Amino acid sequence: MSRKLATLSLGLGAVLGFSAARLWRPSGGQEEEPGLALLDLPVLPVPSVHADSGLTLSHSVGGGAVMKYGFPSLSNIRTRESYVSSYDPRTRTPAWVVERIAGDTLGGTADRKNCDFKEDDSVHEFHRATNADYKGSGLDRGHMAAAANHKWSQKAMGDTFYLSNVAPQNPHLNQNAWNNLEKLCRSLSKHYANVYVCTGPLYLPRQEADGKLYVHYRVLGRNHVAVPTHFFKVLILERRGVPGVELRSYVLPNEPVDDKIPLERFLVPIESVERASGLLFVPNIARTGGGAITTVTGKSALKAIM
Repeated sequence: MSRKLATLSLGLGAVLGFSAARLWRPSGGQEEEPGLALLDLPVLPVPSVHADSGLTLSHSVGGGAVMKYGFPSLSNIRTRESYVSSYDPRTRTPAWVVERIAGDTLGGTADRKNCDFKEDDSVHEFHRATNADYKGSGLDRGHMAAAANHKWSQKAMGDTFYLSNVAPQNPHLNQNAWNNLEKLCRSLSKHYANVYVCTGPLYLPRQEADGKLYVHYRVLGRNHVAVPTHFFKVLILERRGVPGVELRSYVLPNEPVDDKIPLERFLVPIESVERASGLLFVPNIARTGGGAITTVTGKSALKAIM
């Protein structure tokens, strides 16, 4: 089974690269660009794995051990009231952000009307994004750790407005399909003991007319803030009263996505995200040795949140 999953991961890793150009057929009768698309793929198996005896706890944030399952990488780590992140000074965006979602983080009186996007003074000014970089760009300042996940504290919510927790995001994506994915994460907290969410940008290649693969992305403003081609969310779901966790990994393109497309169509193997991002998720969990495989289909995923 592990060999079969590895083969599937390698194949899908290549598909992720070709998907940067277009993931669906646009309205108006235009033809799709050549190459496979994530939306053409069936829903994929999602591994269920068990923590090993070497599990370590660190960085309690918001009432829980946010980094309970390990750090995806160890460079430029920042700890906030509501999340832990790794900042990429080259792109002026986070490499990843991990947050914990549960009943005790979603309730409260914090209001985003009292929050403003702000520079992160802990980042050197040479490597820092500013609000001026986004002005007139036509792109949103997209939260990686979502503000609505942290109503338990005004400071916790305010910390999500640091530009070091933000990446340039297509407004249609940010306000529709991406928002729906954030809502799904919050809904899952009703059915799981804890939902740990790791979010970040991706810069995926596409095949050009010469048959070669290239990575192209726009940059914003004086500080050249990188515009990701895609975004990922990796969910670590702790079951109530049952050992082990469930993993779900989503990849969405940084362009308009029809919010009628089921989010399950964007599920990919976690290995594909690891290959594309250069990160290793849940390093404190042993994913080898024959853990059970749970197949998540559109129907079963819907049942999980209804």
